Amino acid sequence: MKFQLRFIIPITLLLLAGGLLGASFSRYFGDITEDLRKLEEAFLMINRRYVDPVEPNQAAEDAIEGMLKSLDPHSSYIDASAFKEVAESFQGSFGGIGVWFQIPDGDTARVVSPIENGPSEKAGIRAGDRIIAVDDTSVVGVGEDEVKRRLKGPVGTQVEVTIRRLGIQKPFTVPLTRDLIPLYSITSSYMVDEITGYIRISRFAQSTYAEFIQSLDELQGQGMERLLLDLRDNGGGILQSAVAIVDEMLAGNEYIVSTIGRSVPSEVFVAQRTGRFETQPIIVLVNGNSISASEIVAGALQDHDRALLVGQRTFGKGLVQNQFPLPDGSYLQITTARYYTPSGRLIQTPYEEGDREGYFEAKLEGLIKAQQDPDKYAESIPDSLKFTTTHGRTIFGGGGIMPDHFVEGDSLRPRILRALYGGALFETFRLWFENNEQALRTTWDDQADDFLNDFTFSTAQWDALWISGASSQVPVTFVDANPSTEELQFTYRELNENSETIRLYFKALLSRQLYGARIATPLFHAIDETFQESLLLWSEAEKLALLSQ
Repeated sequence: MKFQLRFIIPITLLLLAGGLLGASFSRYFGDITEDLRKLEEAFLMINRRYVDPVEPNQAAEDAIEGMLKSLDPHSSYIDASAFKEVAESFQGSFGGIGVWFQIPDGDTARVVSPIENGPSEKAGIRAGDRIIAVDDTSVVGVGEDEVKRRLKGPVGTQVEVTIRRLGIQKPFTVPLTRDLIPLYSITSSYMVDEITGYIRISRFAQSTYAEFIQSLDELQGQGMERLLLDLRDNGGGILQSAVAIVDEMLAGNEYIVSTIGRSVPSEVFVAQRTGRFETQPIIVLVNGNSISASEIVAGALQDHDRALLVGQRTFGKGLVQNQFPLPDGSYLQITTARYYTPSGRLIQTPYEEGDREGYFEAKLEGLIKAQQDPDKYAESIPDSLKFTTTHGRTIFGGGGIMPDHFVEGDSLRPRILRALYGGALFETFRLWFENNEQALRTTWDDQADDFLNDFTFSTAQWDALWISGASSQVPVTFVDANPSTEELQFTYRELNENSETIRLYFKALLSRQLYGARIATPLFHAIDETFQESLLLWSEAEKLALLSQ
């Protein structure tokens, strides 16, 4: 039976005395003995006297989780079965639907990002989606390990997930076929033009640095003179991998990041070797889903005037978590320190301990304000949160990393394009593709170059696409005038005026289905406003590069 306690039981604390608390426990032992005795007596009394049977192990886990809830938003408890899966996420590969997610307290699974070429990406699941049911069984309020258990299964088996997506009123169901999920960190690497290389890092794992070096060497072999580094939707990961990558772009002896805590030694990570890309121009793309390790990379490069940051303000997760084992194989993931950039900026967004809901709401509010009027938002930041780069530029603290060049969100786009980029029209495409997949593969299989050069939607295909949209789970309809803003209804004029963009977006989706994400990436970039705007900013990035020479 689930029994909620908001403090840790003494038995668990005593078992941890030698490892988790160590010398500090013995130093304060005399002060907390009475509290421990009180907790022990309460725990034993509840187990013996409560009207219904109490399962001690569950009560202990609830006690641990209750204590962690009163701390920062990112400390957590990982049970024994879940820890193995967490370890897998940084090492090899696994079977499943191919999605990274997190579960805010009392909420449901929220997608951080789909894994490239995994079932979820191919089915159109995207960052920000909320998984509310698996195979018609609600997972709202269900723990992370249980959600993973339901999503994972033998390769080739089917599972249905029900998604709630911002901008779409009703949830919809996505059928998925489980597959073996490769965990590559570099999900795209190619030459944009004769001198511009592009590398996207989706997360920082043990293999990320080696993958980065391989991509960097390959692109330099193709003539790369400047680098577009994409950290958008990067959920973070291993600090050492992020530091090693920054070291390739900074001169020796420059600070990369520091950590300061109460009970652990402070650390300063410094560039130590001659890097492969220390003086060439760099632009870094970031957004609100650039988290933790990706913020360390962006912050270090910005603080040293080594790269021009373009996009939106990053998430603002700058807490160092260490994992401490418990006797049953479970772990406490506890915040032990905070990350600071070389200029002294605290990456972490301010929070009140125990108020996780308010923490995420404040983040969203700040992101919206920054998107609506970046200049006004920057002016509202107090002087105490203004910092200076190595060469005297003003940069901002207060949580997250503010880009040098802000690209507005989709608030100014036509409504049909907001729906397109927000994923609201993907069901239209998915249903059309399912109805036409055999014919499309027969025509275009193994002809990627011809497809990229020659494919256009015929009139019949274009009309069939929207017929599919009208009958999908997320109906899309058109009228001559006065469309309903409560539904996915648009005018024919909106469709016609934005037809070129929509056709290219659907072509990119189709190429991803036929040939994979690496072939599709340049097509998506052709209508990616942040990407396209960054290509106009190389003169600014080149000025910064001169400072490091």
